[in-house]
Amino acid sequence: MFVAYLAVALLLTLALSASAFLTFTRNPQIVGSMTKLDVPGTWLPWLASAKLAGALGLLAGLAIAPLGAAAAAGVVLYFAGALVTHLRKKDFAVTPVVVLTLLAVVALVLRLLSA
Repeated sequence: MFVAYLAVALLLTLALSASAFLTFTRNPQIVGSMTKLDVPGTWLPWLASAKLAGALGLLAGLAIAPLGAAAAAGVVLYFAGALVTHLRKKDFAVTPVVVLTLLAVVALVLRLLSA
C-alpha cells in the first residue's frame, strides 16, 4: 500500500506545486478562472499557500503517516470547496477539480491503509 501512496502522493504533489506556482505568479488563465468564479484577487496568495502546504504535507507524509493523512484530508476539503464554488456559479468545466479531488481521496485512503 505504501508504494501506491508514494506514487499518488508524488503525482498530487506535482500537480499542487504547479498550481500553486501558477496562482502565486498570477497566471492569466488562473486569474481569469478565479475572476469568473468571483474569487477576490486578494485570496490568490492564500489559495496558493494552501495548495503548497498540501503538497509539502503529502511529501512529509512519506515519513510521518499522520501528517500525510492530514495533508490529504486538507487537499480533499480544498478541492471539495473548489468544486462547490464552480457548481454554484454554474461553471461545469470541473474535470480538473474532480480529478484532483479523487486523487486526494485516494491518497488519504492509501495513507490510512499503509500507516
